[in-house]
Amino acid sequence: MSRVSKPYEIVEKALELSRADGCVVIADEESSANLRWAGNALTTNGVTRGRTLTVIATVDGAQGTASGVVSRSAVTAADLEPLVREAEAAARAAGPAEDAQPLVTGVPSSPDFTDAPAETSSAVFDAFAPALGEAFARARAGGRELYGFANHEFTSSYLGTSTGLRLRHDQPKGTLELNAKSPDRSRSAWAGRSTRDFKDVDPAALDAELAVRLGWAERRIELPAGRYETLLPPTAVADLLIYQLWSSTARDAVEGRTVFSKPGGGTRLGETLSPLPLTLRSDPNEPGLESAPFVIAHSSGDDSSVFDNGLPISPVDWVRDGKLAHLITTRHTAGLTRLPVAPGAGNLILDGGGERSLEEMVAATERGLLLTCLWYIREVDPATLLLTGLTRDGVYLVENGEVVGEVNNFRFNESPVDLLSRATEAGRTEKTLPREWSDWFTRAAMPALRVPDFNMSSVSKGV
Repeated sequence: MSRVSKPYEIVEKALELSRADGCVVIADEESSANLRWAGNALTTNGVTRGRTLTVIATVDGAQGTASGVVSRSAVTAADLEPLVREAEAAARAAGPAEDAQPLVTGVPSSPDFTDAPAETSSAVFDAFAPALGEAFARARAGGRELYGFANHEFTSSYLGTSTGLRLRHDQPKGTLELNAKSPDRSRSAWAGRSTRDFKDVDPAALDAELAVRLGWAERRIELPAGRYETLLPPTAVADLLIYQLWSSTARDAVEGRTVFSKPGGGTRLGETLSPLPLTLRSDPNEPGLESAPFVIAHSSGDDSSVFDNGLPISPVDWVRDGKLAHLITTRHTAGLTRLPVAPGAGNLILDGGGERSLEEMVAATERGLLLTCLWYIREVDPATLLLTGLTRDGVYLVENGEVVGEVNNFRFNESPVDLLSRATEAGRTEKTLPREWSDWFTRAAMPALRVPDFNMSSVSKGV
């Protein structure tokens, strides 16, 4: 076998080796660069490179079409034929695939399909690292300690199929998480940012924000569990609504298993979920939050299908002007549910709020709680989408438009769908980093939400 090393060459060679009735090959070229720091000093940094190859073989039979999927990392030319044969064997051993559809055709090829993959390097931090060093100095002078990490990844995905598709998408992903702590560790504050290239991240501004929050925490107020007027910042709203999106598959709704199922049968499509004119949407071309404009599916489920690889992804409103407008479908589940095809996308935006910043919403609060973020979110009841989790790194009491101190942490029990129905104000939409789901979903823009009766179900002793 001649030597192949470029991603597109690996895709082409794997397709050439295929003896199946259909074949999809996805080559993901991945690189990452990271910085970590503790106690106002850098501790580690590193750069990694990797390659993952996924081969999907489809085999036609009298009872239907079967599929076999095999993924391997660090694939070389010598690994290709065994990998393709393994996928074919898996397909032949499998029964007919429930989600079987003809492989996608007719999508114009990406003009850069044969180009080298995009890569990140430590150079992505050329401006950020010196600014971070200056933030360390200011924090040290102010009696704060900064901890955290910055990570930047680039994934170039090359997708080829036996039906002639040749598509490519480059996806950058950057995250910054910054913790400020008092020297005795009794006070902690967190801030996070999502970015494509770290050019829009200002460590000095983040440190200044955390310094204010640590100052708020100098006064400690104990509050019991209960329902409180609560301001949810954009990061917390994102964590809740991302989980709502993940739970909005059409098939599960039609079959009566989710919060979007209508009692007696059918779905809640068209129902009003919020009295506010909010629109929850995804758009692969959203400026600053760009994501893959076509399906890249390494496995099948109710929210994705390997047979849909290469299918164009259009902008979609999941909730439009407060009403449930779409549920996630593959081509297969769209046929089952008789709903439009609506693949999930790699970003999520909530629009339709006002122009107030979170600070202005605080100033308009007579008495309530201001959260920093949520974590350890888990599902309690899929029928209502009841979630539980904890507050973290700062819950603050607001009285007469001013933060008067930090209160204890809580465990909460809430459904994001119910929260939308009870929210009385949405602020200005801004890019945010969802803290709980940042390993899986980083491209979000949300407003802060005011909820008059957020359920703090019990007191938590965590920081």
